[in-house]
Amino acid sequence: MNLAETLGFRRSVRVYDREKPIDAEKVKQCLELATLAPNSSNMQLWEFRHITNPELMAKVSKACLDQTATSTASQIVVFVTRRDLFHKRAKFVLDFEKENIRRNSPAERQAKRIKDRELYYGKLMPFIYSRFFGIIGAIRVLLAKTIGVFRPIMREVSENDIRVTAHKSCALAAQTFMIAMANEGYDTCPLEGFDSKLLKKALKLTYGAEVNMVVSCGIRKGNDGIWGERCRVPFEEVYIRN
Repeated sequence: MNLAETLGFRRSVRVYDREKPIDAEKVKQCLELATLAPNSSNMQLWEFRHITNPELMAKVSKACLDQTATSTASQIVVFVTRRDLFHKRAKFVLDFEKENIRRNSPAERQAKRIKDRELYYGKLMPFIYSRFFGIIGAIRVLLAKTIGVFRPIMREVSENDIRVTAHKSCALAAQTFMIAMANEGYDTCPLEGFDSKLLKKALKLTYGAEVNMVVSCGIRKGNDGIWGERCRVPFEEVYIRN
């Protein structure tokens, strides 16, 4: 399928055909493609829980209110944000960037570019993602407002703002995954209706992890799988050209 056909095929499927299993390795490959999604500062503060164990599938479905989109699914993927890994991920990207610069940048520019990355991933990112009962976030907001008097600056820097940033990046990965699945002829349904406490317990997630989205996977069960025709607001209502 070309891109238009893939996007046209992708629908939020509520009922799957249990007699048509899907290949877990292909799902894994689609998750690998999901890692290519754009994300804020390339911090990649996400984690993908690929659920194939029947017992755990049942627990996840229960946490998702036993909607048919999960109770009939062949497999389930839970997209998780991991802001608590910011130190580890920042170091990983910094180490990569240093070698990347050494391999691909002109010799005379390498020192400055490495210094810039060390400042960004070694100091700025840890400061941006640090949390302490909202206090560090309040300090960031105060700094942003003060600097913003003199020049343009990013102002969404509170701890809640950064939480939103992590969830937006994870959602981009989830969308990329669903498009990749559609290209394989597999169906998905993104779910936000779940008991987060129950779901975190079932998956044994750490305190700092948060569930971004649950995506059920399978093959749609005929016309029962989707709710009729696709509904979209007229494009003229959402398209504004300036």
